[in-house]
Amino acid sequence: MKTYKYVARDSSGFKKEGSKQASSSNDVLGFLREQGYIPVFVEEISNTIQERGPKKARWRRIKSADLSTFCWQFSTMIEGGIAITTALDTIADDMENLYFRDVLRKISQSINRGESFLGGVSQFPNIFNRLSLAIILAGESSGNLAGAIKRLAIYYEERDKLAKKVKGATAYPIFVVSFIGVILIVIMTFIIPRFRTMFANFGSKLPAFTLAFMKVYDMICNNLIFLIGIAFFAGMGIYLFYTKTRQGHRFFSAVSLKLPLFGKIFSQSFISMYCRTMSTLLSGGVSMLEIFDILSEMTRNDIIKESIIKTKGHIVEGQGIAASMSRTPFFPNMVVKMTQVGEESGSMPIVLEKTADYYERKVESTIQTMTALIEPIMIVTIGAIVLVVVLALYLPIFSISDFSK
Repeated sequence: MKTYKYVARDSSGFKKEGSKQASSSNDVLGFLREQGYIPVFVEEISNTIQERGPKKARWRRIKSADLSTFCWQFSTMIEGGIAITTALDTIADDMENLYFRDVLRKISQSINRGESFLGGVSQFPNIFNRLSLAIILAGESSGNLAGAIKRLAIYYEERDKLAKKVKGATAYPIFVVSFIGVILIVIMTFIIPRFRTMFANFGSKLPAFTLAFMKVYDMICNNLIFLIGIAFFAGMGIYLFYTKTRQGHRFFSAVSLKLPLFGKIFSQSFISMYCRTMSTLLSGGVSMLEIFDILSEMTRNDIIKESIIKTKGHIVEGQGIAASMSRTPFFPNMVVKMTQVGEESGSMPIVLEKTADYYERKVESTIQTMTALIEPIMIVTIGAIVLVVVLALYLPIFSISDFSK
């Protein structure tokens, strides 16, 4: 037999604490329910005594996949009748992310002190954002916390899938440009100097194309530090213009949405997230005005943020959601029409969920199109670089062969 300490509440909310010997925590839970109490916390005393200080968190980043996994586990456990603190402690014991493990244990400790689950998670706004808190509040208010957490799990899972697709789309061009840069560095560092030594005895007999190529090469080598400095200060200027000025941030926000292919990916991915977020919040019983407040905090793009704020303003004036969205330039006509259908039919969450799925497929299609275009561009670019280098370096050799004949 093991000794367990427990915290429970009766139907009137009165708190009861004590300890009991049992073979497992489930026996303690069953005992408390038979006595008419609602279990809040059950823990083995021996584990508490032997437990050492918490390990120091190695990283503080928590991914959407981690949150999704936690929500699925937590909702399943509390649906099965396990106490909230027991569920949190059990999940924390198996958590690989040490920072998240510490967070879950602190939430459990807050609940043991008499706070609600919402009060515990609200201490960590960097992990549980305003959307999560709104869903949890609605779940606690309605008495269906498990259902609310399950909606969060689905939301985080879908958001993680979309984020991976967008990251993959932006990472591929960066890889291509980096690969071309490596090729240029290898050619300029190892190949051209060897041929330059060979051409030292040729004098003015070098072909015009080779002479021009070598002059460009010399200009780059002689002014390399100067060129690096220009690139550095230009990049720093752009960064400061973007981060420190409203005009700069708005300018680059508009540019990012007008980029070929990338602009479509960014806008379509946000529309998908917009529809899915609104669907999740509406299903959780969150008010429409609070939904738009949450949505405006989910993007750093000024153009998108202004459109959401303007839409909310029109709703406050008494207009419908679809009509308010149609008065801003960002939302596509299809999203407006689908929102209108949801308003008129009273099935807004379902319609928005299907719209989110549609735009997620559009993001995937756009990414495939971009990949199909980048591959031949990369081949042509690398081929052109190699062609220029080969012509510049081998034309003198061909000239010598013709001269010797």
